[in-house]
Amino acid sequence: MAEKKINPVLKQVLELGPTVVFFLIYMWIKDESYLIAGTTYSGFIVAAVVLVPLLLASIAALWWLTGSLSRMQIFVAVMVIFFGGLTAWFNDESFFKMKTTIVYGTFAVILGIGLLRGTSLLQWVMAEALPMKPEGWMILTRRLTVMFAALAVANEVIWRTQSTELWVKLETFAMPAALFLFLMVNFAMLQSYIDEPPKDEP
Repeated sequence: MAEKKINPVLKQVLELGPTVVFFLIYMWIKDESYLIAGTTYSGFIVAAVVLVPLLLASIAALWWLTGSLSRMQIFVAVMVIFFGGLTAWFNDESFFKMKTTIVYGTFAVILGIGLLRGTSLLQWVMAEALPMKPEGWMILTRRLTVMFAALAVANEVIWRTQSTELWVKLETFAMPAALFLFLMVNFAMLQSYIDEPPKDEP
């Protein structure tokens, strides 16, 4: 089924909104603790648990408005729900923090497996949105594999050595910004591999 077009601003709000709301809730209640069913939970864990229904509502709205969801959106949602559940069940914030490592690490492994087989799985996912020559896809896939692996390692180091507040700020803003900037720079560098649409004949 072809994806239905929606307002790009609304799409960005639905895609990024839950993470931003998580950040705002955490900053609001980070120093608080809550007694729920006889167990004391930190503000971080409460914010992480609140993120789960927010994300589900956002994904449901995207599916209803566009008629489709990307594999990446589904995978990230499953990871958030799974690790959010573990965080609440064991009352241990480390599960939620390691989610980012596993997400980025999984992307690196999947792309790396494709490269070992001589194919670009990135092309398989994004070819319709970005027509590019196979050589360009292979270059971008190699670079993005390294980038995902670097982000996974960086997240692991940060959450194990730095404060929760710093991790939340970097997870919410710095890592997505670094990935976005990386993609924009590489798209610009790979312009020679972009397939131009055919011009209409007069």
